[in-house]
Amino acid sequence: MPAPVIRVHLTWEEAGLVAAVIIGVDPHKASHTAVAIDGSEKRLGRLKVPAAADQTARLLGWAVSWPDRAWAVEGAGGLGHLLAQQLVAAGETVLDIQPKLGSRVRLLSSGSANKNDPNDAFSVAVAALRSPRRRFVRPEDHATALKLWAKRYQDVSHLRNQAACRLHALLCGLVPGGIATEITATQATAILKAVRPDNPAARARHQLAVVHVADLHHLDLQLRDTRAELAGAVKESGTSLTAIYGIGPVIAATVIGDVEDITRFATRDAFASYTGTAPIEVSSGHRVVHRLSQRGNRRLNHAIHMAAVTQIRNRGTDGRRYYDKKISEGKTPKEALRALKRRISNAIYAALWRDARNAFAAAPAAGAAGPGGQPGNDSASSAASSHPERQLFGQATPEPEPQPTTPRTTRKPPASKTSQST
Repeated sequence: MPAPVIRVHLTWEEAGLVAAVIIGVDPHKASHTAVAIDGSEKRLGRLKVPAAADQTARLLGWAVSWPDRAWAVEGAGGLGHLLAQQLVAAGETVLDIQPKLGSRVRLLSSGSANKNDPNDAFSVAVAALRSPRRRFVRPEDHATALKLWAKRYQDVSHLRNQAACRLHALLCGLVPGGIATEITATQATAILKAVRPDNPAARARHQLAVVHVADLHHLDLQLRDTRAELAGAVKESGTSLTAIYGIGPVIAATVIGDVEDITRFATRDAFASYTGTAPIEVSSGHRVVHRLSQRGNRRLNHAIHMAAVTQIRNRGTDGRRYYDKKISEGKTPKEALRALKRRISNAIYAALWRDARNAFAAAPAAGAAGPGGQPGNDSASSAASSHPERQLFGQATPEPEPQPTTPRTTRKPPASKTSQST
């Protein structure tokens, strides 16, 4: 009987690699360092280019000898953002590698672990080569625009709060008791007109208060204009998130901008972990305990928190009835709030998947693999009535799964059907 043939060398496709050559890039404000490696982590070349208009052309010209290549850019959402987008526009395959992954590779390396740009780029390439979950960089779309407008609105809101707090502090030195409620520019102007400062300190406070009132008025105008632009961008995106009670244009833009691609999350449990609304297990032996998660995207968690608070404040909503139900079951107010937040997370997941299916159906040139070519969201492990089409949270609220995450299974995208009117 002939001996079996053992293949030692596999092609990069058979080995499950994203490409035959991975080019790690350590981006900086003034320069970018690239290191190319093969599937065995052997260094094939190195190049450092200045951050200039021809940076992409120089990198592509250097990498032309490796046609089966992929680029791994550290922090493609930060300093490496422009370079990553330029490479994608040039038709290259680009992966986003979080800085923490590259630092872990460098820390655990048995060889040279000197901290320099070539070693950092090498660590990024190894992280892309070995990571079981790779995040590909996509061309910028409406999600990026919404993220920018949401960031602008949050920044202006913070500046407005700062100006209001400073104005409150100055008025406490001019008016006995200050102002007990939220202050407006018109209210502050009327108060300052009635104040007659009688000493140098009081006059200084009065003058500074007038300056802060002008700042407050200017920031109010900026908030109004930014909110209008943001609302227009959300409407243009065609999202169904705003049908969820408590989610307006600001929260919808924050969610869409941070999630970007809902097909990254195979289940709503995975999405809940990303939003920080799924508890974490801290069990040991026979003691099974789940605690509040401080992980996940804190901006998304805050957005969901604001939606939950809005529903609780309005007694006619299903969210408030669900909250009262949890209270009657013996939950504390914080526990009931956390349960409601998980419920909203499930509804957001369903709405984003519905938007993805609608966008896929509207694209005649797309393939038949479903949104993003990824699995859908009708897992066999889902409980009854947990299908995303029945998870609308506007007027009808879906029931959440038991909090320990359900096992992940292979799933297919569900057939699109008309959602029931809420």
